[in-house]
Amino acid sequence: MKKYREIQLTSYEDLLGIHQETDNVIQVKLSDLHSFEKHPFKVSDDKLMEETRESIEKYGILHPLLVRSRPQGGYEILSGHRRRRAAELAGLKQVPVIVKQCTDDEAVVAMVDSNIQREHLLPSEKAYAYRMKMEALKHQGIQNGDGKETADLLGEQTGESGRTVQRYIRLTYLHPELLEMVDKGRLKITAGFYLSYLRDYEQKWVLMELQRNNGTVSTEKARRMKKYSEEGKMPEIAIELLLEDETERKERPILSNLCLRQYFPDGYSRWQIKKVIFGLLEEWKKQQEKTGGEDHGSGGEEKHKI
Repeated sequence: MKKYREIQLTSYEDLLGIHQETDNVIQVKLSDLHSFEKHPFKVSDDKLMEETRESIEKYGILHPLLVRSRPQGGYEILSGHRRRRAAELAGLKQVPVIVKQCTDDEAVVAMVDSNIQREHLLPSEKAYAYRMKMEALKHQGIQNGDGKETADLLGEQTGESGRTVQRYIRLTYLHPELLEMVDKGRLKITAGFYLSYLRDYEQKWVLMELQRNNGTVSTEKARRMKKYSEEGKMPEIAIELLLEDETERKERPILSNLCLRQYFPDGYSRWQIKKVIFGLLEEWKKQQEKTGGEDHGSGGEEKHKI
């Protein structure tokens, strides 16, 4: 395996041998430039984009875009997606680029490294960028001379711990709409991390409940859901009860706390009581599915006798 210190991936210029003073800069039509496949960084027409457009109109593009040739024609952008958009808004027809030959994995690393240090990145942008780069490094068989994990290497290059990198990567396993809630701040990153371990249908249950109540999930409740999902004890009713905010419910509870406690030993916590109820409800649901929902009890038979 290659040793990490032999290929300094902290700089995509070093990785691809970019030396702007000696590299040939050519002019390329905007129509010949194509976005990097599955590019995780969003290009928005925001205030920063407007400032970039104004700068290009005044000074031109000071730093050429980094691209590579595409087999089907044109060029794939490795670095400069925002500059390309700003140039388009400024009315330019062509932009300066440096064309480099590189493998797919080297291209991924260059693309991520050229964007990951940007300010105000969304959690989803970091998540997919870290995942793409980690997979590329693993394909290249690159490791640190000290035997550090790939996540730790990524952390060193971005100023974050390997654990933080791994948590970001886990967000890529979230349902897209839950990940969007993380981006918008409705869900904490740590809550999203735990929810990412839920099965797909369980995540959909969570999403539906959050949409119904316009609510959120605390990190602690998300951790509980992960635990019970791993134990196979996460029916839909459990998610509903976990996420309900009783202080905001307009309906009166079907059973009061005092009514329920008479059936449980002293000292049982509210969570222990809910756990027992969930188990009983799950057994009842299974029984209903077996019998087709029919009531075979004697009470049902007596009810229709005259």
